[in-house]
Amino acid sequence: MEPSHAYDDIIDLPHHVSKVHPQMPMLDRAAQFSPFAALTGYDAAIVETARLTDEKRELTEEQQLLLNEKLSLLQQRSKTGVEISAVYFEPDSRKEGGAYRSVRSAVKKVDAQRGVLELQGGLALPFDAIWSLEII
Repeated sequence: MEPSHAYDDIIDLPHHVSKVHPQMPMLDRAAQFSPFAALTGYDAAIVETARLTDEKRELTEEQQLLLNEKLSLLQQRSKTGVEISAVYFEPDSRKEGGAYRSVRSAVKKVDAQRGVLELQGGLALPFDAIWSLEII
């Protein structure tokens, strides 16, 4: 009798188990079928490119004068630990632009020499990064 299909002669044979080589653990066996990322880091680069940043806005002369008055007032009263609320621009370390952040804290020192507003907790805001400032 001639086989009707190409594998009829071996289809019912028992599965071969090697006496020399141990069976591969199921976890390792599954790993050989896991996807391969030929372009390592490509996904991270796409996410970074898609991440949006804000452009730094310039203050008008009027806004700059008002900010300077508030900084001057803070410099006179800084020994009292005056609390402020500020919005400032933080440049992005990886790409052009940055983000506007809000902070509410007590003033530690107004350093006109360095052009920095030092806050409790260690945050130092450069004067040119401050967008708005409210004394609470």
